[in-house]
Amino acid sequence: MPTTARPAQGMPRGRTPQVLLGAGLCVAAAVALATLAGGLVDGRSGALGALAGGSLALCFFLFGSLVVDMATRMAPQLAMLMALLTYTLQVVAVGVVFLALDASDALGDTVHAGWLAGTVIVATLVWLVAQTVAATRSRQPIYDLPSRVGDRPEASAP
Repeated sequence: MPTTARPAQGMPRGRTPQVLLGAGLCVAAAVALATLAGGLVDGRSGALGALAGGSLALCFFLFGSLVVDMATRMAPQLAMLMALLTYTLQVVAVGVVFLALDASDALGDTVHAGWLAGTVIVATLVWLVAQTVAATRSRQPIYDLPSRVGDRPEASAP
């Protein structure tokens, strides 16, 4: 019989929202700059392509991160499965959006394809770097310390 109290179900609330907010704001700034550059270089179609690509990437990254965060809080043992399924869904959804834009003949005249694809790539890189920097700078405890000196977690037998 264990001598310690059973921990509460789910993970303790960490700093995930701050990490996502920081990464989201960095991507939004990069999208704004890309939209401005696309508008200056290629006019309205360049600005629409950059705005569409960056917004698409930002929405998919935020959705995927929030779903994985919620899944890790509810069932931590399923976190990797949810992350893989969410990533697969995101890749398929981006492909479907690209195919829908191509089939509707919006690429070219209305939306510049180069700015669309380029901004998705830039937004992905900015998201990766911003989330990595924010996650490494946040001080998230990876375990709970005992509340009293006499409360020591028992070593589990292999």
